[in-house]
Amino acid sequence: MIDDSIGITESEEQDLYEHLRIVVDKGQSLLRIDKFLMHRIENASRNRIQNAIDAGNVLVNDKVIKASYKVKPQDIISVVLPHPPRDTEVYPENIPLDIVYEDDDVLIVNKPAGMVVHPGYNNYTGTLVNALVYHFQQLPTMPGNDGRPGLVHRIDKDTSGLLLISKNERSMNYLAKQFYDHTINRRYLALVWGDIENNGTVSGYIGRSVADRRVMSIYDDPEKGKWAVTHYEVLERLGYVTLIACKLETGRTHQIRAHMRHIGHPLFSDATYGGDKILKGTVFNKYRQFVENCFEIMPRQALHAQSLGFLHPSLKKDIYFEAPLPADFETVLDKWRKYAQADKI
Repeated sequence: MIDDSIGITESEEQDLYEHLRIVVDKGQSLLRIDKFLMHRIENASRNRIQNAIDAGNVLVNDKVIKASYKVKPQDIISVVLPHPPRDTEVYPENIPLDIVYEDDDVLIVNKPAGMVVHPGYNNYTGTLVNALVYHFQQLPTMPGNDGRPGLVHRIDKDTSGLLLISKNERSMNYLAKQFYDHTINRRYLALVWGDIENNGTVSGYIGRSVADRRVMSIYDDPEKGKWAVTHYEVLERLGYVTLIACKLETGRTHQIRAHMRHIGHPLFSDATYGGDKILKGTVFNKYRQFVENCFEIMPRQALHAQSLGFLHPSLKKDIYFEAPLPADFETVLDKWRKYAQADKI
């Protein structure tokens, strides 16, 4: 029986992976696990299952096994699989990509703010996936690569920074396990309203707001959301705003944005979570004009996916990448630095 057919990992990563827990029936005869799973998992080819087994994504009684393992009655099988690409056709578009790194297994892209990651409602063209499909068409055909880019995780449209793309099913499985186990190392930079004095951690169950489904809220009740943990470190205190670094233990939708709003420090210029208003500071007209000018320069949340580290599928070693702050974020940050310095004089 399958008692937890669809569960998911990360936020921006939700819907990218399925987590299956299968308890083998008492009357089950001995059968190779790859054959067994082919009959139990919808849309799962033998090749897809074997790739998952090779990546260590299939456990029997909490132990990694080989494809030749024969299932026994009452075995408990745990499987993490990347969802196959949807049938919806994605049209290739010649959109420039800022490629930070690329090899036969992975692609690291520095996504600009304003670019939607994947096609969806009202966003069927101009997305990162449209650009990736075009880019992948220029690559030679490789075993296990169907020509479609594999999203390993996601970031919001108006968040800039690093995204990890898988180029074949084997690496997709390998990286899916790391995201599921929360071993991918990601660091975000955020400019938030208010003077934060100390480093800290925000946690709680994150779920859709009852009042507005576009917004995520933090709850104490596990029935209302998924557990989420964000650690933050103070980098610069600039009077009415603070530059922080955030490290995710989980990766739920809008996690950093919702967590910082929850503790009273919304991201600067984040319209969805109330950060596009003057929340701290003076009543002077000159200050109001200064802040509004900053909003005009960066009309999106001040959030940047700065760094990304993971265990490479083929090299079997940790690799690490960083992306500098984009011009809008850097300009606004510099303006706040100068304002804070002038305020001290």
